[in-house]
Amino acid sequence: MDLHPDVQAAAAHVRRVYDLGVTYFDCARSYWDGRSEEAYGIGLQGVRNNVFLTTKTQKRTATEALQDLETSLRLLKTDYVDLWQMHAVQSREDIAKILSPGGALEAFEAAKKAGTCRFIGFTGHYDPAVHAALLQAYDAWDTVMMPIHAADHAYLSFEETALPVAIERGVGIQAMKIFGKAYLLRSLNPTDCLRYALSQPGVHVAICGAGTQGQMEDNIRVVQNFRRMTPDEVADVRQRAVAGLGVHVGPTMEYWKKKA
Repeated sequence: MDLHPDVQAAAAHVRRVYDLGVTYFDCARSYWDGRSEEAYGIGLQGVRNNVFLTTKTQKRTATEALQDLETSLRLLKTDYVDLWQMHAVQSREDIAKILSPGGALEAFEAAKKAGTCRFIGFTGHYDPAVHAALLQAYDAWDTVMMPIHAADHAYLSFEETALPVAIERGVGIQAMKIFGKAYLLRSLNPTDCLRYALSQPGVHVAICGAGTQGQMEDNIRVVQNFRRMTPDEVADVRQRAVAGLGVHVGPTMEYWKKKA
């Protein structure tokens, strides 16, 4: 969204993307200081019921999380979101806050019961062991979002540590960072990256940004003509991904912070 000069321009882009056939819209309370939700609210007016709309909160107490949801619903111009997610769970301390009395999980359960969200989930960027722990600590998650990309296997692998737990728990799996903040594009093309992520076991959707409408159109064409990678193709893409990144591989906190 922050590639656009103002909310109205961003909203027009949202509507163009919808017109291209996209029906899954990922958002968060913190994106673009709230203007991302505002742009979605304007851009999806009249078609809200045709899309799967998500947002997220970084708040860890029930009171603050519900306040965030109220703001999100107002800006998104809707009375519910399809998926509400705990944003960027990073540590065991985060897990303890979320699950403690008065923690954010209470807000999520209340919102789902009240119908202000249909499904609940969480996201995280850095530590696959934290993902696995939170999946195991609570058995009613509907979704999880995690990095899935062709260099993931090289260090602190989400594919090896968190993905199997998500599959076992039967939750919806969203892949993110599939282009590695564009650093994977040193050695792979966008088609490689998208096909790789969507070829991983259990992955239902790939969250991918685009700097231009042309890039989004390319991404859509890849999905429309999607063909799952063979094991040989997966091995080749993994090898090229690591070679292109050199020693900087994997989803570690330090690596992604430097690349953010």
